[in-house]
Order: sequence, then C-alpha cells, then structure tokens
Amino acid sequence: AKAKAEGVELMSAAVADCDAATGHINIRLQSGASLGARLLVAADGARSSIRERAGIATHGWDYGQSSIVTTVRHERDHNGRAEEHFLPAGPFAILPLMRDATGHRSSIVWTEAANEAERIVALDDAGFHAELERRFGLHLGEIEAVGPRRAFPLGLHVARAFVAERIALVGDAAHVIHPIAGQGLNMGLKDVAALAETIVDAMRLGLDPGSPVTLERYQRWRRFDTMAMGVATDGLNRLFSNRSDALRVVRDVGLGLVDRLPALKQLFIREAAGLVGEVPKLLKGEAL
Repeated sequence: AKAKAEGVELMSAAVADCDAATGHINIRLQSGASLGARLLVAADGARSSIRERAGIATHGWDYGQSSIVTTVRHERDHNGRAEEHFLPAGPFAILPLMRDATGHRSSIVWTEAANEAERIVALDDAGFHAELERRFGLHLGEIEAVGPRRAFPLGLHVARAFVAERIALVGDAAHVIHPIAGQGLNMGLKDVAALAETIVDAMRLGLDPGSPVTLERYQRWRRFDTMAMGVATDGLNRLFSNRSDALRVVRDVGLGLVDRLPALKQLFIREAAGLVGEVPKLLKGEAL
C-alpha cells in the first residue's frame, strides 16, 4: 500500500531473463513484458534464479538438519516473550505472534535431523501433537498446531559475490545461515538498508546507482558482516546441537558468565540487534 501511495508500479511477474548492456540492464518478465533499469536487485530467495543467471556461485555446506515451521495456538498469553530451547537435535524456538480471532498464537522453528523432521511432519495430527507437546511443554496451557507444517533443510550458504554487472543480491539470495540466533531476517533488512543508503548517496553525487563503484561499496559494507555472522551461527549450532557432556559443561558455564556480566550481555544484545559496526541510517531510524 505504501509503495502504491508513493507511485511505485508493482508487477506480479517473476524475472525470466536479464542481460546487462551499456548503462542499463534489460529484463524480461515471465508475463512476456520487457523493461530496462540501471539496477536489478535480486531479492528472490535462497534459490535465486537471478543469482544463477548472473553466474554467481555460492559456497557453504548443509547441516543434515531441517527446521519444522508451523503456527501453534495456546491457552495463555505469551506476553510478547520469545523462547529458545537448546536440545541435542537442535534449537526449538517459540516466537510470539499477534493474537487473532482464534486466540493466542506463536510460531515455532523446531530443528531436528533431516530424516527425523520428515518423519515428524508426516505424522497424523495426534502424533504430531504428541511430539510437539514433548518439546513445547504446557507453560502456555493447552496447545494446538493450527497452521500448515513444513520442513526446510538447513545449511550455511554465502554467495561468492554480492554484486554482478547491474545486479545486487540482498537477503537469502546473498546468504543463508542457521536460524539458531534468529538473524536471517535482521541480515536481510540490513542488506536492504545498506543498499538503499548506497544508492541514495550515489545519486546525490550524480553517480550511476548501478555502476561498479556504487555496487562495490555495498558489497564491502555487507560482505564482512555477513561472513562474521555466518561463522558465529555455525559455531553456535555446533556447540549446542550435540550430546557431548564436555561441551554441555562449557556452554553452561559460558551462559552463566554472560548472565552475570551485564556489560557482556548488553554487547551480545546489541550485536543481535544489528547495532554493532557500521549501521545503516534506516536501521537507526534516520532518514536518507
């Protein structure tokens, strides 16, 4: 609605092909329409067809884990509280949603070994409820899965470049990380804010928003931060998703220390909120 109010034309058609030319990029839509632009932003997800057409490879690995995602209705109010339980198979996150006409709701992100996740998703409603209740508990009263349940394979995959000729990657098209720290969406928002600021700064100077110089600034801004977060989430997953007694002691001691050191805890909070390093203006609530 806001885009329409600002005069932005919205077209419900995927990009079928694109071809960079001098000063612009030619784009052909699956609807058959064609258009030209100075910059094409690939925000088309982890299996980005635009990234593939640009010839940008990704590097990383799969975890042999999948996340089960669904919506749960519960008897008591969550009071806006998010929880994450670190289980041997992987984290189990309960994420608060707005109440609707059906009652109190939360979204869950439930990590299991890939084969086990497939088995759980395929269970009938009674069987799925039993598995869910074992992990969710009854601290929010009686629970019921009310949304479609799906399992998504997990891995760490980062594009070897975030830009190509007249193309910039943002969000999952540029990077996919483990959901253990809930940072995927934050990173995507940071990509968009950084790219927007880069484009606005370039155009104020009369520069081409799709030029190599402009796009390289965006890539430098986001690539190091992305790699650092990827390494951090990979390490957290390996630390928590295992049955090692020795590692359990190490992580329990570490979490206990963080809980008792307010300054250290605040640092982690600021890092998770995306407020460390060069923060784009939009994420600080500042106008471009």
